[in-house]
Amino acid sequence: MLLKWADERPDDLYLRQIKNRQFVDFTYAEVLDQALRLVSALRSMGIQPGDRVALISKNCAEWFITDLALMLGSYVSVPIFPTAGPDTIEHCISHSESKALLIGKLDDNKATAAVLENHPDMPTIAFPYPNMLPCQYQWETLLAEFTPSEERPDHKPDDLMSIVYTSGTSGLPKGALLTFGAFAWTAQRLIDHIGMQEDERLFSYLPLAHITERVYIYGSSVMAGIQVAFPESLETFIDDVKMHRPTLFISVPRLWTLFQQRILEKLPQHKLNLLLKIPFISGVIKRKLADGLGLDKARVLGCGSAPVSPALLRWYESIGLNITEAWGMTESFAYSTLNHPFRSEKIGTVGNAGPGIELKIAEDDEILVRGAGMFSGYYKNEEASKAAFNEEGWLHTGDIGFLDDEGYLTIQGRKNDTFKTAKGKFVAPVPIEKRLFELSNIEMMCVIGSGLPAPILLAIPHDFPNFDRERYERKAHHVIETINQELESHAQIKGVLMIKEPWSIENGILTPTLKIKRHLLEKKYHDIGANWPKGQLVQWEE
Repeated sequence: MLLKWADERPDDLYLRQIKNRQFVDFTYAEVLDQALRLVSALRSMGIQPGDRVALISKNCAEWFITDLALMLGSYVSVPIFPTAGPDTIEHCISHSESKALLIGKLDDNKATAAVLENHPDMPTIAFPYPNMLPCQYQWETLLAEFTPSEERPDHKPDDLMSIVYTSGTSGLPKGALLTFGAFAWTAQRLIDHIGMQEDERLFSYLPLAHITERVYIYGSSVMAGIQVAFPESLETFIDDVKMHRPTLFISVPRLWTLFQQRILEKLPQHKLNLLLKIPFISGVIKRKLADGLGLDKARVLGCGSAPVSPALLRWYESIGLNITEAWGMTESFAYSTLNHPFRSEKIGTVGNAGPGIELKIAEDDEILVRGAGMFSGYYKNEEASKAAFNEEGWLHTGDIGFLDDEGYLTIQGRKNDTFKTAKGKFVAPVPIEKRLFELSNIEMMCVIGSGLPAPILLAIPHDFPNFDRERYERKAHHVIETINQELESHAQIKGVLMIKEPWSIENGILTPTLKIKRHLLEKKYHDIGANWPKGQLVQWEE
């Protein structure tokens, strides 16, 4: 497809990288030229077709160009999360037997530097950004040395394109094998279903090592020939979105929550409610809020990769921004269900099966998925590969849920998230957490209870100015009383532990896709839960 666009639309802008508050633009012809030069450079290093090549960087134009080069050279790409710790980076490089590493924009390069010490002979290439790690080769000088490769690949649908290491919530990540055929099929289904056009604008900022961004943004941009921009930094993020005004924009629950907080800090909810009731003013306010986020031209907004509170989606709907929730996993190329076209009454579900996808609920309530866009197994892990599919080709997703009479799917959590309390009763924490998000203003939370007398809630309070601890406790009492009346006795929350330090990727509690590692919290707070003081609902972590 890149060869096609470079032939048909050579001078059209494809990639727009923001640097020093300006767009640095790349046409299709320039992207192809750089990608083919990189193929020649890698060949000169003795790296052969089929060899694995790793890539660690935040989103940037060079990430796209590198991945396209790896396809054109018939290499197997191994993308690594830019926030990964040294153990994960080492595992991805060693397990995949990568022969080279391209290093790009990183907020913190210490983990990568530590791993490189173990691989002194591995060729490394640095992208053209400030504060780069010392590498053997520099992007611009390397590409200038070589002429574009004359080779053209002849890929079959089952040829291996990439090994994507899943950011598992437990243990070391597994390497999912992704083929060219399944990748192209999935991206094309999305393009057709959403009706993407050449004049759309995409904005790439969610990690490209994650399957959602790789398919929904990168994949569709290549297949449909759509322009993509990249942010300069986290600090300038909203301004960067405003510079590009994307027509299609996807995010994760955590960021949608932060956008909401930013709006409510400037325009408190009671004032907002008042303004939205006034017919003429309501439209002006909605336009202003969309404009303030740079989303005034967005015709499709998306949310995925972690559970989102229906209350948050309803709030956005109230200000005129309809967010399509979608669901998938690395093993299904992030494409299984989506609430598109957007239906308000289906908020709370993750939509229905996308074109070409079949869904089924197993006897134990596990969600099974089947389609042409499935992964081919886990690298060097035959046992897990066999366990992933049943004999009829249905993928075991590990999620539990149910379908309504129109085929819209509601997810109730992970099979292995469901825990058994000391009373021997099973509790599914995700529906409880979703309801708590609706009732409270807790920023992040996790319900634990494996082997405990009763479930307890771990909560990170919002960081309000003039924070009033007693008032917050009273609110917590009210929320827990409300939800406990709705829950069966064995699932009722016995206590709330207010957590001192927010969970993050850096402290190991969140995965790179901002999912909570519940098993780590279960372990860390088990003793507190087991010895919860009688008659006390709220404790503050010291």
